[in-house]
Amino acid sequence: MALILIIEDNELNRTLVSRRLSKRGFEVVEVCDAEQGKAEIARQKPDLIVMDLGLPGVDGWELTRRLKASPETFEIPILVLTAYARSADSKQALDAGCDAFETKPLNFESFLSKIHKLLSDRAVGLPEARS
Repeated sequence: MALILIIEDNELNRTLVSRRLSKRGFEVVEVCDAEQGKAEIARQKPDLIVMDLGLPGVDGWELTRRLKASPETFEIPILVLTAYARSADSKQALDAGCDAFETKPLNFESFLSKIHKLLSDRAVGLPEARS
């Protein structure tokens, strides 16, 4: 089963995404900032990271650059989930090293499709489809 780490400072957003992914069979871990995210990544090495860009302290752009620069974490795909919806925001996130970009409000089917693609590109076991 794929392990997804959600790095999101808004508790409601974090909980909603976590619950929906859990119902789809993913193992989910939630943290609220970059420091907790780095600690959790080192502890569990998730199969995929879902990250907000507007994090307190170290933002999602900087955390992505750091993760992609590290030999221990550069292969972990990062899917941005953010309210920053301008094309410049998407380009900046992709330039920082993010692998995919999804905006809020969340289109869950599009989001889930991107997760499946990123995980299948890494040959990570996906949960079976549930009705």
